[in-house]
Amino acid sequence: MNHVISLAHGSGGLQSHTLIRELFLEYFGNAALNPLSDGALVKVNSEKIVFTTDSHVIKPLFYPGGDIGKLAVSGTVNDLAVCGAIPRWISCGMIIEEGFPIADLEKIVISMKQTAEYADVQIVTGDTKVVEKGAADGIFINTAGIGDRIEGIELGVQRILPGDIVIINGFIGDHGAAIIKAREEFPVSFQISSDCRPIHKEIIALLSKLDGIRIMRDPTRGGIATTLNEFAGDQPFGILIHEKLLPIRTEVQGLCEPLGFDPLYLANEGKFLLIISSKEADNALEILKSLPGNQNAATIGEVVPEPPGKVILKTHIGSSRIIDMLSGEMLPRIC
Repeated sequence: MNHVISLAHGSGGLQSHTLIRELFLEYFGNAALNPLSDGALVKVNSEKIVFTTDSHVIKPLFYPGGDIGKLAVSGTVNDLAVCGAIPRWISCGMIIEEGFPIADLEKIVISMKQTAEYADVQIVTGDTKVVEKGAADGIFINTAGIGDRIEGIELGVQRILPGDIVIINGFIGDHGAAIIKAREEFPVSFQISSDCRPIHKEIIALLSKLDGIRIMRDPTRGGIATTLNEFAGDQPFGILIHEKLLPIRTEVQGLCEPLGFDPLYLANEGKFLLIISSKEADNALEILKSLPGNQNAATIGEVVPEPPGKVILKTHIGSSRIIDMLSGEMLPRIC
């Protein structure tokens, strides 16, 4: 492990996972933390709840389709939902830089309020700290969330079997592309909005109607490539995805090609990956496409017995290549 922290340690990719496993798990490891899910499943008396936390340092704070406040609430709600929980309560901790405009803070607070109302969650506790000018780049937000685990739900990589189907609920890479555009660091003329939004309603709809769901995850930092590697890594199965099936907007693909980005690694904030029994895959797609915002849901691949522990992409021309976990930092401060 490196002797100092780099931006790549916050990418959600290989270096992030190395830091977590070799440092944090070394000292913090326990039964609730060790699975490294989006939230921890814990028991309070006889009830099972899911607890999650996330910090948000996105730049810029406001972008097409969202802002740091909407992102903070959506991200926490989504982490609870993909763990099979109904989101109930969240906290809000803010670190604000001296000199930050009150008008911008009010916009962020209103956005959080509106997103929380849509998600049927309450912001029930919080904390505010102010640091010297230049010490926080405007505002950083931490949110934690608690949700009720849906009774009878069991999710995890241990349930995945060869023959299972991989589904995404819509276009990939929209959030990452929107942030690239908003930063105005590259001469691009397209218009695109982030997919940032709560996705708990569609997840709960699937869990209430289908029994064959193996695992779910929202592919934020590191994109779907990193999330699929989290599923397959060190497991007795592999995952095969098909390039021709990937739902990617023309604008996102057109942005990535000249800049050397790969849509598979671009962040998403309103998408989730689902691995499900092949018997229920068609039903899952039908349910998703009946719900607003999920009309472009698609089957993108399947679980295969060989090669174990690998994610393989079948290209348009019929060749195959290994898709590794993100190893560096493609785009810092993405969420």
